[in-house]
Amino acid sequence: MYKSEQLALSLKHLIESGVWKPNEKLPSLRQQAETSGFSLITVMNAYQELEAQGLIYSKEKLGYYIAEDPNTLNISKTVILNEKIEINSTVFRYLKSIQSEQIIPFGIAFPNSQLLYSPKLIQTLAQRAKYRLSYEQMPSLPPGNFELRKLIAQRYCMQGIPTDPSDIVITSGGLDALNLSLQTLTKPGDYILLQETIFYGAWQAAEHLGLKVITIPEHPEYGLDIAAFKNAIRSYPIKVCLFMLNSHNPIGFTVSDELKLELAKLLHEHQIYLIEDDVYEELYFDHKKPLSMKYFDQQNLVLHCSSFSKTLGAGFRVGWVYAGKYSENIQHLQLMSTLSVNSFIQNALADYLSHRHYEKHLKTLRNTLKRLKLQYYHYLIKHLPDHCKVHYYPSGYFLWISLAKHIDGNQIYHQMLKQNISIAPGGLFYRSEKIPHHIRINCSFELSESYQHALENLIECIHQANVHQKK
Repeated sequence: MYKSEQLALSLKHLIESGVWKPNEKLPSLRQQAETSGFSLITVMNAYQELEAQGLIYSKEKLGYYIAEDPNTLNISKTVILNEKIEINSTVFRYLKSIQSEQIIPFGIAFPNSQLLYSPKLIQTLAQRAKYRLSYEQMPSLPPGNFELRKLIAQRYCMQGIPTDPSDIVITSGGLDALNLSLQTLTKPGDYILLQETIFYGAWQAAEHLGLKVITIPEHPEYGLDIAAFKNAIRSYPIKVCLFMLNSHNPIGFTVSDELKLELAKLLHEHQIYLIEDDVYEELYFDHKKPLSMKYFDQQNLVLHCSSFSKTLGAGFRVGWVYAGKYSENIQHLQLMSTLSVNSFIQNALADYLSHRHYEKHLKTLRNTLKRLKLQYYHYLIKHLPDHCKVHYYPSGYFLWISLAKHIDGNQIYHQMLKQNISIAPGGLFYRSEKIPHHIRINCSFELSESYQHALENLIECIHQANVHQKK
């Protein structure tokens, strides 16, 4: 056993026996080194190990403190420190592996392109292309095309969220909006809170920015585990939460308005910021669009991020962030990175939205996605082994499949690639030492003969994995 592990065990015993109380400050690294006789490096490694276990937390320039009730915390104990978040290379390899046009694309993040790229939008693009003014860059520099921002602001107002065009900053897609928001609100070493299972872009951003990540598990019934959230913010100096609460990717749930209101009250009480990833906000199946957290925000603590990429096409890398008082900060960051979003595309989108074509397109898209998702769901629950659970929620175009706990979703992914079929393995969405026994399926494709055959092969692969593990 390493010296740091010995020291960590000794300190853990003191914490769990109540010698130190919740939120009490630990001896400094130097003081602990003098008391224990270990080196500063050994003490630092021991403290970091305790921090990773969720028993202590650090405050910048102030030192380390005992976590709130470490024996009774009902949250994930995993604190992923900056040097331990290593997902960018994994995501890169995954995305490269599914690029071939020969692959059945159950693993991609965007809807079937045949359902997007509205004919009216293509027509608008063709008309816009004739005018030189459409290409003028200056009007589209940060914060972005005024007419487009005004139309987006109107959509917020229609949901009862008072919004001015100056609150909106146009970005190069939803991921750009998330990254700019995180950069604005955090600095390296800050603690952020994520859902245990979440879009891999959030993990990539945390790795890139050098942030410390606390995760809370999803509630099996309500999606958001509010009790775990309370424990997390009591135990750690959380600065920012990054949540997906509507049509969650990859699981699919939408959190109720009642829970969103309770979450908003807690954010205000503890002065914690929330970055809301809401790129699937328009892909609901019910008659009423779910409310965003921005609706419940009374103190400008929510930065709401969304995009047209999932509704109009991946080629339209146009998103936005409802930045409010942080609008200028985000614009400054844009000028040092993406500079601005394509002016021609911004002009065309403004034209398209102003003529109500978007609403007609969305209605058709939602109906098609609803039909296809139900079709895939019924097929899978009929043919998958009993140990599998298919999580169905009435929005979006993903199905999240829980496999038997001994079946590795990564192995299923690699087996499927050999057959030119892509899926998204669960390991992309959560950081855990446990076997990632989940996969995500994109259900936005018609179940033609080739796609049904691909599903049959996937189901057979899962059957074989289960039989093999039992032997």
